[in-house]
Amino acid sequence: MSRPARLGVGVVSAGRVGAVMGAALARAGHAVVAASGVSRDSVRRAEDLLPGVPLLPPDEVVSKADLVLLALPDDALEGMVRGLAAAGTLRPGQIVVHTSGAYGVDVLQPAADHGALPLALHPVMTFTGRAEDLDRLVACSVGVTAQDGDEAAWNVGEALVVEMGSDPIRVPSSARPAYHTALAHASNHLITLVADAADLLRQSGVGTPERLLGPLLSAALDNSLRHGDRALTGPVARGDAGTVRKHLNVLRDNAPELLPSYREMARRTARRATDSGLLRGDLAPDVFQAIDEEHE
Repeated sequence: MSRPARLGVGVVSAGRVGAVMGAALARAGHAVVAASGVSRDSVRRAEDLLPGVPLLPPDEVVSKADLVLLALPDDALEGMVRGLAAAGTLRPGQIVVHTSGAYGVDVLQPAADHGALPLALHPVMTFTGRAEDLDRLVACSVGVTAQDGDEAAWNVGEALVVEMGSDPIRVPSSARPAYHTALAHASNHLITLVADAADLLRQSGVGTPERLLGPLLSAALDNSLRHGDRALTGPVARGDAGTVRKHLNVLRDNAPELLPSYREMARRTARRATDSGLLRGDLAPDVFQAIDEEHE
């Protein structure tokens, strides 16, 4: 895979993702020539991760850059691209990259119409916007999307990812909606689930819930990735309907706001355990009944 030439990188904007990816590209030998950022946090990130890089309005950042890195919220991306195209700041030969997981390269069509090379590079990682994220970036995969049939563009995207030390994974534009849905469902909802469990432990008088949950959840995640549904354990997979009822009673008395999510996850777990043969057929009806019955 050929290495892209040294590029002048413009970062729009210096948020948690943009500042880190800009720093990673700089570490790979490219030059960050400008960045945009007006909030206090963005200015601080730029000072920490992009020292000496001037902070300019987005159109000026783009006009200076060979590689434009658009690290923006999903809902702001389309308008920004249209605005930059209308302002005449995009030019032939530029590489225009966005970091959104939700979009492919269609959202960059106004840039492509001006002769730019559109790419989507989505790091599959959560970011804090601090220096330690550079190490996390090295350990993560990056979803790469280019225009269908443009093998040269796919190669450029993959080469940029490899330069940052990450693992490029090709994601066709047609797969982007399901790709992003799956990742958000796994990562965002996992955080909510863990936080809810920790809160319930604290409310019950159990100290340091993180110490309890850390090893258990690390092992559960590892087993799940290695073994899939065969890693399922617990009362639902065992067919222990009585324990499921006790859990629901505990939540009714102590955390009723968790009842809907517990029920939905237990129901989904029971279905997967049944389909994989873990939950015995003669026990499954009692488990589903326990999950769905209302408290009398």
